[in-house]
Amino acid sequence: MTSMPPHAPNVRPAEDAVDDGIDLLEIATVLASHWRLLIIAPVVAGALAIGASYLIAPTFTARTTFLPPQQQQSAAATALASLGALSGLAGSSGIKTPGDQYVALMQSANVEDRIVDRFKLLEVYDVKYRFLARQTLKQNVRITLGKKDGLITAEVDAHDPTMAADIANQYVAELRRLSAELALTEAQQRRVFFENELKRTRAKLTDAQQALQSSGFNAGALKAEPKAAAESYARLQAQIAAAEVQLQVVRRALSDTAPEVQQQLVQLSALRSQLLKLEGSATAPSDADYVSHYREFKYQETLFDLFSKQFEMARLDESREGALIQVVDAATPPERKSKPARAIIAIATAAAAFLLLVVWVLVRHSIRTTSKHPHAAEKFARLRAALKTGRSSGT
Repeated sequence: MTSMPPHAPNVRPAEDAVDDGIDLLEIATVLASHWRLLIIAPVVAGALAIGASYLIAPTFTARTTFLPPQQQQSAAATALASLGALSGLAGSSGIKTPGDQYVALMQSANVEDRIVDRFKLLEVYDVKYRFLARQTLKQNVRITLGKKDGLITAEVDAHDPTMAADIANQYVAELRRLSAELALTEAQQRRVFFENELKRTRAKLTDAQQALQSSGFNAGALKAEPKAAAESYARLQAQIAAAEVQLQVVRRALSDTAPEVQQQLVQLSALRSQLLKLEGSATAPSDADYVSHYREFKYQETLFDLFSKQFEMARLDESREGALIQVVDAATPPERKSKPARAIIAIATAAAAFLLLVVWVLVRHSIRTTSKHPHAAEKFARLRAALKTGRSSGT
């Protein structure tokens, strides 16, 4: 007869053991038992999602693509090198990333405000304040710069396909306007610089010309050549002085009625008449005034010619830089909506419903299976007691 060991361990029957997990076969069995729910409910949810999507107003997306101006070495920039220190005044610093700058300009309040006013977006978006319209516009507009091709793309969402295309194209028009006003490129900066210098020099040249005329030369003489006019004036003055001396000598020997005296008087009168025509007045210019006025006139005239040539070259380079903004694909009214994507909404809703039902079925089966064991029932009882205690302490 064998004896039992004094300290034999207490072994629970297998049927009292609580499983901590569910194997794959059991999961498949549980899901198969609810196959109607797992199929019909997601289909119904997807159908309801499609029906609800028809309550959403369709959104159309218009797209335009353009090439921003490219920085390049121009003919006038090369010519500036011959001006020495003057070339540094034109401010010909290049732009490292012009594409990023043009994207920032399109997103500026200057452009957005004009678009808000042009398309009456305060009424379209049903907002009271301009900043709210700008915020809504930003949410409906996407402006991107291609890193590889350098093209800028503007995509605009709107419920009206025509308005979406018009707004996208208006962004390009506003960018052209703003870039022309700000003088962003090298040629534009040089054109603005030389244009201002040309205006200043033209005014100074006019003042110098008037000062030179006031010194005793009429406009007709200045049109030919100031230096030649001065030399002609001095030569006439010398001839008149010589004729007067000769007339005095003749008068000492002959009477005023003598032919020689009369001839000398006619010659002197002709010289004086020429002098009056040349100077336009009876007052002779002083040599000091003439030299200073003539020097200033020639200096301003030289500057005016220089700035005129540089201004024309800058204008030519500016016209070469692009029709500045070259549109690759203009925006046209889209034929199909871009939002809402009803198929994606239906599939996503059905998938979410299916996953939620699978979790719900498995959790419910696990709770029912576990609650049948005494050990698990005791744990559930403690959990319910803890919840009641928490509610009572919270109240």
